[in-house]
Amino acid sequence: MVMPIRSTLSLSLSLILLFLSIQVGWAQTVQKETEQAAELLAGLLNAGRVIVERNQSLINDPQKADKGFTPGVFEQSVLDEFARQTRVDLRASTSSVPTSTKELLTLLLSASKEVVHDAQFVINQRGIGYKNLIPATFGSQAARKFSTRSKVTIKQTALEPRNLQNAPDEYEEMVLKRLASQPSSTMPIVEWLGGGQLLRAVVPIYYSEDCLVCHGNPKGILDISGYPREGAQAGELAGAISIQIPSDHR
Repeated sequence: MVMPIRSTLSLSLSLILLFLSIQVGWAQTVQKETEQAAELLAGLLNAGRVIVERNQSLINDPQKADKGFTPGVFEQSVLDEFARQTRVDLRASTSSVPTSTKELLTLLLSASKEVVHDAQFVINQRGIGYKNLIPATFGSQAARKFSTRSKVTIKQTALEPRNLQNAPDEYEEMVLKRLASQPSSTMPIVEWLGGGQLLRAVVPIYYSEDCLVCHGNPKGILDISGYPREGAQAGELAGAISIQIPSDHR
């Protein structure tokens, strides 16, 4: 029995529409997962910054030799802080986080531990106060290590960075200026550029009271690291974690 031409064309059109619908749904799912990955990567890097900040007195103690701030201790503290911030426990055997995202997070955690490992000799030296392991230097080093091993790029940036390697590109500068003119918010700026080929995510970082030891008043006075203080106040925009993820990163 030969199917009428009109019926054949109708069936073919239905199949094409179904296929396109599946493709669109899949693309939307991938985009959402990629956006989630960007936010979680920023959260993990920030968790590392928090733990380094929380241990500054210990790290810079000139009287104590072995500080006990090992890569292993650091890792567990970061995982605890990350779980507290995001409700994602990377130690759990089952997780709602996609496998590709978990692989990226594991890679960033490994890079972060390497930074702490490489600093062990300096951290455990007696007679020296400032060890140059602060949130900013930790974040920059961990981000660079991660970015060289992945298609994903992470960077700390600010409108007036102390480290010129963290100077914003044109897109980052535009977003930072927008964030600086708005009330404090933890909401990231997430956009797909190039027709959906590149995700740009900029997650703002705001000064806390602890940050003001180096970045607060009096403005212009040198802080412990030798940089002039910015005269910042708690709640002001300090900078951002900038992330770029190409659509073919998997």
